[in-house]
Amino acid sequence: MGEWKGRTAVVTGAGRGFGKAFSAALAAESAHAVLVDIDGAAAEEAAAEIRAQGGSADGLAGDVTDEARMAEVMAQAAKVNGGVDVLINNAGLHSEEYGQPITKMGLAKVRRLFDVNVNGVITCTLSAWPHMKGRAGASIVNISSSAAHMHGSAYGDTKLAVAGLTITFARELAPDGIRVNAISPGLMLTETIAAELPPETKAKVKAMQLLDLDGAEHHIVDAMLFLTSPRAEFITGETLRVTGGMAAGV
Repeated sequence: MGEWKGRTAVVTGAGRGFGKAFSAALAAESAHAVLVDIDGAAAEEAAAEIRAQGGSADGLAGDVTDEARMAEVMAQAAKVNGGVDVLINNAGLHSEEYGQPITKMGLAKVRRLFDVNVNGVITCTLSAWPHMKGRAGASIVNISSSAAHMHGSAYGDTKLAVAGLTITFARELAPDGIRVNAISPGLMLTETIAAELPPETKAKVKAMQLLDLDGAEHHIVDAMLFLTSPRAEFITGETLRVTGGMAAGV
C-alpha cells in the first residue's frame, strides 16, 4: 500500500511522455490518478493501461487554456476522494515547431506557446486550488526546463516564467497548506528523443553536463515523487534542476 492511498493526483499532458510516466508512478503509490490531455483518447488509453496493472485512474479530455473545462476536470477529480491532493502541471508545447526564433515563429505562434506553457499553469492551479485547500500534504509540481537557464529562446522564456510562477504560487497558497515546487529537466533521453536526436546534438549537450550519464525518464519521475511526498514537507517555492549539472549555477 503506497503513501498516496486515498488521495487523488491530477496530471496534465498525461496522454504520453512524462505525464503518462508521472501518472503511472503515482498510481503505483496507490493514488487515484486523473490523466488530463487535449487528446482525450490518449488520456483514456494511458489510464486504461494503469487500470490493467491494478491501479486506479481516469482519463479526461481537456485543454489547459480552457478555464471552464479545467474547472470541470478538477471538480470531477475531486469527487473520488473528496478533493485533489497532487497537481502536476506538465502540459506544454515543446516540439521543434515551437523551438524556433521568435522572428521565425511570428506573434500568433508565440502567443499560443505562452498561453499553453504559462497561462496553462495558472489556469490549472487556480482551478485545482479550491479542491486542495486544507488537504494534508497537498502539493503542486510544475515542469520547467533547463532551457530556462540557458541562452534565450521563446520556449526557454516560458519555462523561466514557470519557475517564477512557482515562487509566486508557493507564497500565495502556503496559508492553505499547499506546497508548490518545480522540476527543471535537462536532456532526457526518452525513447522518442533518443530516436530523433542527432548524435552530434546529444554529444554537445552531454559535454555540458558535470555527470557522464544519460538523463532518463525515471530521473524526473523520482524527483516528482520526492517533491510530492512527506519527505519534502519543508520544501516550497523551489525549482529542482535535474540536469546532470548542465544548468549548475547560483
